[in-house]
Amino acid sequence: MSVSTSSPENGPGKDGIAVVTVDFPPVNALPVDGWYALADAVRAAGRDPGVRCVVLTAEGRGFNAGVDIKEIQAKGHSALIGANRGCFEAFAAVYECAVPVVAAVQGFCLGGGIGLVGNADVIVASEDAVFGLPELDRGALGAATHLARLVPQHLMRALYYTSATVSAAELHRHGSVWRVVPRKELHAAALELAREIAIKDGELVRLAKAAINGIDPVDVRRSYRFEQGFTYEASTLGVADRVRDGFGKEDAL
Repeated sequence: MSVSTSSPENGPGKDGIAVVTVDFPPVNALPVDGWYALADAVRAAGRDPGVRCVVLTAEGRGFNAGVDIKEIQAKGHSALIGANRGCFEAFAAVYECAVPVVAAVQGFCLGGGIGLVGNADVIVASEDAVFGLPELDRGALGAATHLARLVPQHLMRALYYTSATVSAAELHRHGSVWRVVPRKELHAAALELAREIAIKDGELVRLAKAAINGIDPVDVRRSYRFEQGFTYEASTLGVADRVRDGFGKEDAL
């Protein structure tokens, strides 16, 4: 289980691209430490003056299945608070990365995965990729902030309330996924886009990222932090435990 940083050529940053890869089998449901490790890796890549684009990717069946529910069930409130803070840091690290972040998404992108890709600059997805927030089925709330960056408002609400998923093809129609490719071509497609970005002047790319973030109509950090308060409220009321106790008993993953 790890978060690693590499480069397509000659070591991190040599070609202007850093690839941050998440690998937490079996489904990339990250424990508290995993979210912090991801945040650290993305921030470190952005700080490297030789890096002009970061590709965020994952090994295995799917891109991300959110937080490790079993860790929260085992450790209680300390793990819940840790997961909230870890997700906050990881999502912020992607959004605030000094250079553009390209998310390469395969399979399932659920829960915390939506927080990551919703804060990425560009998304490339495989044909089998599906996106969704099953939070209400898991005794949690949050990341509507990020789902709202991917789909129109009313679709966001429908997906949130039903825990339904949406395909990469549909997100492509909404303009929030740049390209949809066969899974075997995903890595190459993400790197192709990253190279188009990385050939630009590095200093100007960083200024462009700062400028685009500066004109965002929604403060994603504050918006997501507001949502997180309701997750904790659900926990203190016992609602979250009641829902989580049934989690996974009929779950296809």
